[in-house]
Amino acid sequence: MTVHASDTASEAASHAAPADLVARRIPGHSLEAPFYTSDAFFRLDVDAVFARSWIFAAAEAELPEPGDYITLTVGAYSVIVVRDDDEEVRAFHNVCRHRGTRILNDERGSVGNIVCGYHHWTYGVDGTLLHAESQPPDFDRSCFGLRSVHVRTVAGLVFLSLAAEPPADFGEFASRVEPYLAPHNLARAKVAKQIDLVEHGNWKLAMENNRECYHCAGHPELQRCYFPLYNFTENEVPPGMRATFERFQKADAEARATFESLGLPYAAIEELVERPTGFRIEREPLDLAGESFTPDGKAAVRRLLADFPTARLGHLGLHLQPNAWFHFSADHAVLFSVVPLAADRTLVRTTWLVHADAEEGIDYDLDTLTGVWVATNEQDAVFVSRAQLGVSSPAYAPGLYSPTESQVESFVTWYITRLTAHLEGP
Repeated sequence: MTVHASDTASEAASHAAPADLVARRIPGHSLEAPFYTSDAFFRLDVDAVFARSWIFAAAEAELPEPGDYITLTVGAYSVIVVRDDDEEVRAFHNVCRHRGTRILNDERGSVGNIVCGYHHWTYGVDGTLLHAESQPPDFDRSCFGLRSVHVRTVAGLVFLSLAAEPPADFGEFASRVEPYLAPHNLARAKVAKQIDLVEHGNWKLAMENNRECYHCAGHPELQRCYFPLYNFTENEVPPGMRATFERFQKADAEARATFESLGLPYAAIEELVERPTGFRIEREPLDLAGESFTPDGKAAVRRLLADFPTARLGHLGLHLQPNAWFHFSADHAVLFSVVPLAADRTLVRTTWLVHADAEEGIDYDLDTLTGVWVATNEQDAVFVSRAQLGVSSPAYAPGLYSPTESQVESFVTWYITRLTAHLEGP
């Protein structure tokens, strides 16, 4: 019987402690199998990454009125994100201060007050305890408000941190990206559609898949309007994509002239590794009509998000470690978030925003608006599920990243840094 080295390495990795696997990660290579397959790493990822970072939670458009809320579940955590009576966005742990009961059980809704269904302790949408029946005379309601979760809004996007002391660099991140986002008027948009897709793969595989276009030949709908040249340098462009690259160069020169004439920031800012709140942002042209993510590149929504003099603004792309990416065009925005459900299951939520006054059937057709990304997401779900099957095989061994996968390497390096900091302690 022949024993292959890959089989031996795979078996050894399955028995190694998470700290040892983190310490021996080889730069430029994919992670060892347990990072993607083990329950121990799933729990570690929640504790070290999702509970200690700033994560994207929702669009403000999902909370248009006071009392509107969503709930977000990350591992054992459940969070209520709600708009209060002063129209501020707040976040609280979804845990009653009486005996710990989960309070709100729906994914979204609207409340006057937040009422626990068990013993009817009642909280205001600002988290204060308003009513608790049958308490002693010296009971101090002010000591039993809902436990707050750190929450920040940036140009219509809602971020939260479960950490007692969240990463201190969020203010700098916000100041860097807000000038890019603000022109799109997201705080006054509305949700046209939201789709939840459960991918049968680890959350890191979903994020890695998004960070490269090496596989973009598998996205024919997207490739019609999106230049599939992400992370390719001029010298790396394959011969078969040379015409596309030349078309991109022409569109890019025209787009930069437009961006500058309108005072829209467009230069790439890439700080994916060196900061806790790693991000990348850049405004780029789109192919064909250059207006939107549609089969012909034309705007999907007649009513633009803001008072832009032209719809030909390409797209503004923002990527945030660890769980989100965004595309903003003149006519709509598409928001993507990733939430780990289990070692081999991940929720990918896609939200389309349009102008608050845009009317379906008049200003836009929903299938045209969503079609490119619906197809792309379904294709990506297949790729991620196949990747999960592959890393689960005893024959799997970490492979070498292509130069065009540099942002995958950046994501994995950022992730390993977060785990290392957590495992080493204060």
